[in-house]
Amino acid sequence: MSSTIVQQLPPAAKPAAADPAGADGTAKHPFLLGLGERVRALRARRGMTRKALSVTADVSERHLANLEYGIGNASVLVLLQVAHALKCSLAELMGDPTTRSPEWLMIRELLDNADEATLRRVRESIGEMLGTGGAHGRGRLKRSARVALIGLRGAGKSTLGRMLAEDLGYPFVELSREIEKFAGCSINEIQSLYGQNAYRRYERRAIEEAIQIYPEAVIATPGGLVSDTATFNLLLAHCTTVWLHADPEDHMRRVAAQGDLRPMAGNREAMEDLKGILAGRAPFYSKAEFRLDTSAAALHPSFVALRSLVRQALNLQT
Repeated sequence: MSSTIVQQLPPAAKPAAADPAGADGTAKHPFLLGLGERVRALRARRGMTRKALSVTADVSERHLANLEYGIGNASVLVLLQVAHALKCSLAELMGDPTTRSPEWLMIRELLDNADEATLRRVRESIGEMLGTGGAHGRGRLKRSARVALIGLRGAGKSTLGRMLAEDLGYPFVELSREIEKFAGCSINEIQSLYGQNAYRRYERRAIEEAIQIYPEAVIATPGGLVSDTATFNLLLAHCTTVWLHADPEDHMRRVAAQGDLRPMAGNREAMEDLKGILAGRAPFYSKAEFRLDTSAAALHPSFVALRSLVRQALNLQT
């Protein structure tokens, strides 16, 4: 049946193998070709003809043919209808790496309705199984003497980090400065000249080198490090992590006190943006083993609390 349909379509709708270019003679986009291949593969797995899929998804057969051959650009709503008809997630249709094999799909199914606490235990167990230390030290005989401070800018990572390093007799590593050394330019220049992806690569390299060089250290990390889950997993696996968090107003005030007045421009919008960033990152920051509210007390009491927390965690004399 499918061959009959292909014969009835105009030349632009023939299979990709026979027609590597679109109707206007330009090469088809690799993503659209891959999308079409996944639709065909999923349809075959379900044992559905294109006609049956057309009826179930409420999408014309011609539209499906174009989709499968990498022609045109289907809307998100059409893709959602096709995904529902194929009984798969939109992520699987789009080529999410965690849907690339039966084992991945079965694992996703097992975890689909698990709560956050269960997912955390699974992640930690996987980390232990793979030898990446996923349990943040709880399963180890001794916690890592690399203490990584995470949190938004203005939480006190640099100030408290230096004080803690001096107290412990450990090197202090300001990861942002290490990133700039690798790149040979400032953080702003890295991002403006080379983009966010390049910055994340420098960030990963900096944390890898810090882990390799320093068996003991206090590391102040950039606020956005948690945005790259691979780098964050590396940090969790090799460091004792402490989330320094503060009220949004304190974050704003402290950054301004450092001489950066940009957050104060359009203060209301800036504050809303900051609250949004904090809300988006908080679920990741909360994966740290310890947490300290730096808005709860002035600088010295906050340091005393951090010192006590870390020394107890590392079994050091307090």
